[in-house]
Amino acid sequence: MGRWEPNARHRLAEAALDLFTERGYDETTVAEIAERAGLTKRTFFRHFADKREVLFGGQEELTQLFSEGIAGAPADATPFEAVAGALDAVAADFTGERLARARQRQPIVAANNDLLERELLKRAKLVAAMHDALAARSIGEPTATVAAELGCLAFGTAFHRWVEAGNRREFGALAAEALDELRAATAALG
Repeated sequence: MGRWEPNARHRLAEAALDLFTERGYDETTVAEIAERAGLTKRTFFRHFADKREVLFGGQEELTQLFSEGIAGAPADATPFEAVAGALDAVAADFTGERLARARQRQPIVAANNDLLERELLKRAKLVAAMHDALAARSIGEPTATVAAELGCLAFGTAFHRWVEAGNRREFGALAAEALDELRAATAALG
């Protein structure tokens, strides 16, 4: 086994996605993932708490990008502009390589209720991070909550459009479009 080869985390994630696609999430064991990656079970647990985390790795970095994007917005930015800054910061991380993985990941998550629950928890953490970053800019309630929720909704909308089979557009353009649609929808509420 190539235990000491570089990129163990990446190899484990790729092996897991392939096995989840081939056999199903519930039917795949950690031992099988490690074996497919040419690593040991022990190495797997050095990188991931459980097999579910293979599908949700990187959440801390994503949350940080949202927070930093809001914090980095100009001082006179509106809450929508600050959220747009966060979406721009995140968009830089959504590359073609990530798209292929996301397209493979989505049906796995959609087919498993436990994974869908984990996805909702991930969403709640993103909303909380955006809310906290907006509050740090002295944006009061309920504006900070509404802006954070709309930012997360724009992110989710853009993400689902981005992973669609026929999509050729970049994540950043889709996120900006989704945020504009939400801005228009909120204005239409009166």
